[in-house]
Amino acid sequence: MSAPDPAATGPGAAPGSADGLARPPRALGSATAILLIIASMVGTGVFTTTGFLIRDLGSTSAVLLAWALGGLTAVCGALAYAELAAALPHNGGEYTLLSRIYHPAVGFIAGWISLVVGFSAPMAASAIAFGDYLGRILPGVDPSAAGLAAILVLALLHGLRVRLGGIVQNLVTAATVVLIVLFIAGGLAVGDLSRITPLADPSTAAAVASPAFAVGLVFVSFAYSGWNAAAYVAGEIDRPGKSIPRSLILGTLTVAALYLGLNLVFVIAAPAADLAGVVEVGYVAAEHLFGDPLITAGLTVIVALGLLTTVSALMMAGPRVYEALGADYPRFRRLAGRLTGDPGDRGPAAAIALQVVIAAAMVLTASFDQLLTYMGMTLALSSGLTVAGVFVLRRREPGLPRPYRTWGHPLTTLIALALMAWMIAFTVAVRPLTSLVAAATIAAGLVVYALVRPRPGPA
Repeated sequence: MSAPDPAATGPGAAPGSADGLARPPRALGSATAILLIIASMVGTGVFTTTGFLIRDLGSTSAVLLAWALGGLTAVCGALAYAELAAALPHNGGEYTLLSRIYHPAVGFIAGWISLVVGFSAPMAASAIAFGDYLGRILPGVDPSAAGLAAILVLALLHGLRVRLGGIVQNLVTAATVVLIVLFIAGGLAVGDLSRITPLADPSTAAAVASPAFAVGLVFVSFAYSGWNAAAYVAGEIDRPGKSIPRSLILGTLTVAALYLGLNLVFVIAAPAADLAGVVEVGYVAAEHLFGDPLITAGLTVIVALGLLTTVSALMMAGPRVYEALGADYPRFRRLAGRLTGDPGDRGPAAAIALQVVIAAAMVLTASFDQLLTYMGMTLALSSGLTVAGVFVLRRREPGLPRPYRTWGHPLTTLIALALMAWMIAFTVAVRPLTSLVAAATIAAGLVVYALVRPRPGPA
């Protein structure tokens, strides 16, 4: 007889374990999970952030260090998530894990943050950016219409055909990675390495010690967000004890390498003055490196594909959080429903529809701008609590079966927590209004939780 699942009941439990809902089958392989992580991460952030970092820091070495520290945070966080998700392999990501580790209210707030800023806002931002880039390739295309079309098509794909959605996700993501590698190789071949500020230069030390560096890490962390994507679909990954750690670690390491390569090319492509404050830093880099309209168009294709895969990955991961929430809270029960048909090839249709509605509204109103300014801080808080859960769960339940144990713990876990705390503390100090908005979001989640939480019936 197998041991009972420690997360089989209560908020954060696996759908179908105790509430009569069908448990989704494990139809996703480790390759799909790895590519899901890559697709979730390679989006707008890496192609738009470096120009602002150069403007605020004034040292290209400090900029590269920020990207390296962001990658270190993501990798150390992925190591911790791998232990937790392998031990509790259910859909829902932070919602499921924090409900299980701390309290249902903590998990609910994490799910609330995912709904408001974790998935819908970046999906809208990526969809609009996809429309903008598509318009550069196909003049006359309306960006909003193209973005909405991408959202709707991918919603149908992931709602009706989980396996086909995974195949499309894999192919487009693999093509994007290949194109990025080619761009990095070309940039390294013709770029000017002398444009990198020496590490010993006083400007580098001053930049790293400045509050702007910590705030810059918040924007870098936004670009790295998505390294935990496999945890959201853990309940549908085959052989979770091996596949989840492998996908989290390999996917995050791959993107960290791609990001460092891309940003190295960006800073050696053009003088810092030409890159400072520029949003479309990739275009400036391509023009200085190659001076060829065809190559610049090629970069446009790379970015557009990356944005499309990001929308697809968010469509795959986000609704699993709301589905898990719907399985636990009766007032949200509809979110746990899947369409009839082959139970192994249907996505959480109601949860997907909810995310589509919110993202579409943001596309049409562009209200996601305000959300993106504080997304990095709120997500860092949620991720930090989850990473700390390795300490909590090991102490409270040392006998819990752990197919994978965090490599380098406690050092790697503490590194992730320290870097996340550094970002949050400096954001509170430097951008108090952003902190207040984040606090208001959490407070709103607590109010909603108080209204919808299950209450015990009469004895």
